[in-house]
This record gives sequence, structure tokens and C-alpha cells, in this order.
Amino acid sequence: MHGPRLERWQYRHNYLPRTQRQSEQRARIVLALTLVMMVIELVTGYATGSLALTADGWHMGSHAAALGITAFAYAFSRHHVDNVRFTFGTGKVGPLAGYTSALFLSGVALFMVGQSIERLVHPVVVEFDQAIWVAVSGLVVNLVCAVILGHHDEDDAGASEHPHRHDHNLYAAYLHVLADALTSVLAIMALTSGKYLGWGWMDPLMGIVGAIVIGQWSIGLLRGSGHVLLDAEDNRTLVTQISTLIESEHDNRIADLHVWRLGPTSHACIVSLVTHDPRPADHYKGLLEGVAGLEHVTVEVNVCCDEAATRA
Repeated sequence: MHGPRLERWQYRHNYLPRTQRQSEQRARIVLALTLVMMVIELVTGYATGSLALTADGWHMGSHAAALGITAFAYAFSRHHVDNVRFTFGTGKVGPLAGYTSALFLSGVALFMVGQSIERLVHPVVVEFDQAIWVAVSGLVVNLVCAVILGHHDEDDAGASEHPHRHDHNLYAAYLHVLADALTSVLAIMALTSGKYLGWGWMDPLMGIVGAIVIGQWSIGLLRGSGHVLLDAEDNRTLVTQISTLIESEHDNRIADLHVWRLGPTSHACIVSLVTHDPRPADHYKGLLEGVAGLEHVTVEVNVCCDEAATRA
């Protein structure tokens, strides 16, 4: 009979990365900065009657909503990390939030195209001095936010060439900040040329350029997060590593292998192998101990029988 304690053979599906708490704090700081800037612009815009300030304030508000999704996703995944309803933990809450934010970002790009086309057809008088001040202040805030979100630990950097490559939630927030910074840069270029060269058409034209770039970013994020949600990632490197380690011993052959992502840096796999010299499953799990990020391994061992003996 088995003893009452089974912890040795049980998995805790807690695949939150060590640095997620830090990412959550960064997201909250950026959200707070964005909200403060939004309030300042809205209050000043209404007080001075400046439509430029008011419009940019609501624009900051739209990005604050997206950043709110990021902060909520981190809090939700942390709060429900041990909830048994989530079969493999809450590691995919981040990609789901990233996918949602990417849809939001796509909407922003389409809105920018519509507004730019309308401005090209129906030009308006622009208060260049005031608008430039708004664009510069927005750029400063967004650069500060980008530095906060872009900062990462050395351990994270070693995991991949990009700090946000696997944390789609943080990457979504990073793209929203970059999108805001990009629109500010393009606005400064357009407004400066409009003020000193009289090129009023540059303002809506730069809006279209910015929308195209933001649209490309959102499509990339949709693809990346969507592949994680559908378990359709390219795991060939990890699959090759697992296959090599298993099949390098004796006459082991892998008959079936499935690898999928559980969290930003965590994977699970199911291995079905065939061998003439079967050993306990723990032996084969031990062969995979050096594989980084492989948290949950299930091994099925099948005894290989010669076809001739089987027919006899």
C-alpha cells in the first residue's frame, strides 16, 4: 500500500516566473504615470479651451485602459496561481491579455488612419506652439515609461535576446508605450514642419505613417500571443534537445512527443518512448533534468518486441 503522502509524485502547476512580481510593479508604475499625465492634460485642456490638449489627454486615456489590462492580468494570474480549475496554472493569462491588447492597438491604428484621412480632406487650423508642447511632454512621459518597462534582470536577458520575447503581457504594454512615443515623435516632426515651412499636410500624413507602423506591431503581437494560446509555437529546438537526450542512451526511440508552453519560461512535455531495456520513468526524467524551463514531464515507457517473436 502507498503511504498517505504523495507530494513526491505531484506537480504544482505554479509556473509564474520569478520576475513576474517585478513586471507587475513596473506595469503599475507606468499605468500611474499615464493616468497622471492624462488628468493633467484633460484638466489643462478644459481650463484653457485647448482641443489639442484635450484630445491628447483622451488618447493617453485609451493607452491607460490597455495598460490596465496588463496590470489586471498580472494580478489575476498571481491570485489564481493555485486554483485547480486552471489545469496547468495561469501561465497563459499573460498571452491572453497580450492578444486583447493587440486587438486594442489595432483599433488605435485604424482610428489614426480615419482621423488622418479626415484631416487631409478637411484641413483644420492647428495651434502649433501649444500642440508641440503637448507632443514633447507626452514624448518625455512615454520615454520614461519605456525605460521602466524595458528594464530587465540579467537572468531574464540570458533567457532570450529580447526581454519581452515570451512575456506577451509585458510586451503588449511596451508596444503601447512605444506606439505613444512614436506618435509623439511623428507629431513633433509634422508640427515643426507645419510651423516653420507651412506644410500643414505633414500632420495627417505622419498620422498615417504612424498607424502603419503600429499596425505592424499589433499584427506581430497577435501572431505571437495567438500561437501560444493555440499551442502552435515553433518548439523545434526544444524538441530536438529532448529527442537527443532520450535517444542517445541505449536503443531508446521516441514514438510520440508533445511540447507546449505553460508560462513565459516554462514548458511541459509528454514523451512516449520504445526500448528493449525499459527502466523506471524517473530514469528518463533524469535524462531531461538539464533542459532549461522544462517543468512538467510525463513519460510513457513501451517495451519493444521483435516482429518475428510477435508473429510467432
